[in-house]
Amino acid sequence: MTTETGSQVGIWVDPLCSWAWSAARWLLEVERVRPVRATFHVMSIAVLHEGQADVDPRAGFLAKHGWGPARVCTAAAEKYGAEALRSLYLELAASIHDRRAGWGAGVVRAALAGAGLDPVLADAAQSIEYDEALRASHHAGVDPVGEGTGIPVTHVPLPGGGTSALFGPVLGKVPVGAAAGRLWDAVLTMAGTDGCYEIKRARPAASP
Repeated sequence: MTTETGSQVGIWVDPLCSWAWSAARWLLEVERVRPVRATFHVMSIAVLHEGQADVDPRAGFLAKHGWGPARVCTAAAEKYGAEALRSLYLELAASIHDRRAGWGAGVVRAALAGAGLDPVLADAAQSIEYDEALRASHHAGVDPVGEGTGIPVTHVPLPGGGTSALFGPVLGKVPVGAAAGRLWDAVLTMAGTDGCYEIKRARPAASP
């Protein structure tokens, strides 16, 4: 088991993104087998897809309607810090993706209560109060990756110091136990290899 003194890996997530949820669950597995601690940050499907409605109707829908959960997560992070965000994200993403409960106000309030946070934070979903902080968090994660990124973004610690910002990993199936550790080792190797930019293969039709 790792402790909070292990290497810090940052992951940028939106509760609505199933790929982010897969990567987050993988990192929870990694914490069990490597000296790693995942720190969660907010990025936004809505921000990522702004201006894409004419190209992709689904992206346009998310750009218009995807603000709420990310706003609430941002409010939790601003008011209570990174550990509160971690707890809330895990509760909310499990409701959305595992229990297929949607992301309505009742689901958000239940997730806040489950994370030990004030359910009144659900009101942030309909407010622009935290949008500046949300955009700042989004760009802190995405900008170091560069163009062509998506969700999730992972900032991986490098052996010599510093971090490498990566899009992904994009996981259709979450590796557990030793397999999670092996993937982590591979990600570290890729991130620390100068000039290595991309590894990709086609997704099966059954991917989330």
